[in-house]
Amino acid sequence: MIPRVFQNDTAADRDAIQASLSGVDMYPLSQYDGKVKQRDWAKLPKFPAQAAGTGETKWVMPERFFDELPALLNDAKPLPGEEARYAQMTALAAIAKADPQLKAAMIDEAKKADSEVIDPLLQFRNYGLQLLDHWSTISNGAAFGTDYFNRTAVARSNIFVNQQKETKYFYQDLDKSGTRLNGQNGYTVTFAKGQLPPVKGFWSLTLYNEQHFFSPNDLKRYSIGTKNKSLQANADGSLTIYVQSESPGKDKESNWLPTPKGADFSLYIRAYWPEPAALNGQWMPPAVVKAN
Repeated sequence: MIPRVFQNDTAADRDAIQASLSGVDMYPLSQYDGKVKQRDWAKLPKFPAQAAGTGETKWVMPERFFDELPALLNDAKPLPGEEARYAQMTALAAIAKADPQLKAAMIDEAKKADSEVIDPLLQFRNYGLQLLDHWSTISNGAAFGTDYFNRTAVARSNIFVNQQKETKYFYQDLDKSGTRLNGQNGYTVTFAKGQLPPVKGFWSLTLYNEQHFFSPNDLKRYSIGTKNKSLQANADGSLTIYVQSESPGKDKESNWLPTPKGADFSLYIRAYWPEPAALNGQWMPPAVVKAN
C-alpha cells in the first residue's frame, strides 16, 4: 500500500499536511484497540540518499534465481489459468536442483535475459503503447493478468502503478527529433491553451535521472504541475515548462524543471483521476522540444 496526501508546493502546505500524514498508519490486527493511532513520521530514522549513478538495489540474482524460485511460486499463488505455467516453472526448479550441469546452463541463460531483456526495460521507450512524439503509455497498469512483459517492464522501470481509472501514465525518454533527453541541452514542453492533462484530480510532470531517481537540484524541485500555484501562463494561454539544467531566468523560474547536468534523464506525466480524453487517446502529451 502507498497512501498519498496531496499538497501544494509551499512550506505552509507542507506543514499543514503533517496532521493528515500522522493519521496514516498500518499495524497488525492484534494491536487494534478501537482507538485512532497517530505516528510522527518525521521522527523516523533517516537513511543515506542513493549514490548517484549506482542504480537501485538489485534483488533478483540470476545465480540464485532457480534456488529461490520454489519459495516465490509458493508465496505468489497462480492466477486462474496460470496453473500449467506454474507447473512448468516448478519442474524447471526441480531440474536445476537435480542436475548441476543443466543448472549452470540455465543460470547462463538467466544472466543473458537479465542484461539483454530486463535491463533495457529501464528505458520507457522499450515497452508500452507508442504514442505521438515518442511518448508511450500502458493501458493495463495494476491489472496485468498474464501480460508478463508489461508487468516485468513496470517492475523494472517504476515498480508501483495504479489502475488506469485511478492514474494514467505517460513516459518519455526522447525529444521531438527522437534524440535521447540529456541535461547538456535545454528543452521546452508547451501545453496549448486548454490542453493541460485532463484530470478530475491533479497532474504532474516528473523528471528522473538515468537510474530513475530524482535528480538533486538547488530548487529541490523534482516535479511540476497542479501543486505549483505560481506557474505562469503565456500570453496566448498556453503553459511552457522549461526543462534544463540552468535557470531560464528569474521571470521563468516558476515554470522551471531542473535537469541533471550533462546526463540522460526521462520525463513522466501522471494524470490522477483521469478524464476520458486521457484514457481514450483524444488527449496526447505535447512534444519535448530541444531549445535552440
